[in-house]
Amino acid sequence: MKRKLQGRYVTISTVGEKAKAFVPEPLPPNPPIDWTPDLRSKFDQALFALGRLDSISTFLPEISLFLYMYVRKEAVLSSMIEGTQSSLSDLLLFELDMELGVPLDDVREVSNYVAALDYGLKRLAEGFPLCLRLIKEMHAVLLSRGRGSNQAPGEFRKTQNWIGGTRPGNAAFVPTPVEHVMDCMGKLELFLHDQPEITPALLKAALVHVQFETIHPFLDGNGRLGRLLITLLLCEQKILREPMLYLSLYFKTHRQYYYELLNEIRLSGNWEAWLDFFAEAVIVTATQAVNTARQLVDLANEDRDRISGLGRAAASALRVHRAMMGRPITVSNWLVEKTGITPATVNKSLEHMEHLGIVRELTSRKRNRIFSYTGYLEIMNQGTELPG
Repeated sequence: MKRKLQGRYVTISTVGEKAKAFVPEPLPPNPPIDWTPDLRSKFDQALFALGRLDSISTFLPEISLFLYMYVRKEAVLSSMIEGTQSSLSDLLLFELDMELGVPLDDVREVSNYVAALDYGLKRLAEGFPLCLRLIKEMHAVLLSRGRGSNQAPGEFRKTQNWIGGTRPGNAAFVPTPVEHVMDCMGKLELFLHDQPEITPALLKAALVHVQFETIHPFLDGNGRLGRLLITLLLCEQKILREPMLYLSLYFKTHRQYYYELLNEIRLSGNWEAWLDFFAEAVIVTATQAVNTARQLVDLANEDRDRISGLGRAAASALRVHRAMMGRPITVSNWLVEKTGITPATVNKSLEHMEHLGIVRELTSRKRNRIFSYTGYLEIMNQGTELPG
């Protein structure tokens, strides 16, 4: 198939020098995607993996507890791609208003990501469509506090940005010039709403992600929002009932190849290589999520059995255990509030669970002691380890 540039280069003058910025052609791709038997089969497998993942949400006993942690894991991973040094434990401690060993701005960024996703899902549940207005509103939440708060939250950029390099002249990529951003985003919104043609949800998510990253419509937060859009779109299109698919770990692991593929699309229209990669990311990630959910269910059942052997103390300890599945790092005050059990009984239950090796105290003080459900955190932490 004859390949061609998927847009045009425009010469811009910015920060005292000339550079070439890229204006992408609107979606769908032209020429159309070449659906080889292998690529079609890969997309079928990806849809099957998503179906299995979606069915997990019906058999998980406490889907809300799982999602609470899973969304936070994704927030940590997505922010790590942008260079943030915050772990899952840091985020959970931040949510408890505890002192941290990492820069506060790093954890704020991760916390904002959780808030932006929650906001988007809430709006969709109210019947609001996935549109430019919602994307801007989510961006405002994403950059509401911390480092990006001075980067025009909720507004498309009014100045040129670039990716890689110290200036546009030596950048790896210069996104769409300011005067074309609104037009490009308007056409992307039409594509989101199945104009000029109806596009299957998974394919739409793959194409929209690339187009959004190419336009780079905001001064900051484009990467995080671009990854969030994939999950939101699949939820809006009812492929997933719950936001359970997150590709950040896969993109982080294959970061160099990911960037090469985006560039290849722009230069030669090789959408097929990207779609193959995207489908593989979905298959691997959905399968990992199913395995994580199973591991957590097994761990919870195992620990419940051990707690049940405590005799009279078991009933209270089981309630504390259930609460800690939702907050695997917590303080006894929160557990008192959550379970309705007296402080003395909560502390006794935590003591029993410590002896069983289920929880561990992270502090050594009399008041505001912090406890961790270690087995649960170990499972959730897979893939989020910070470089040493």
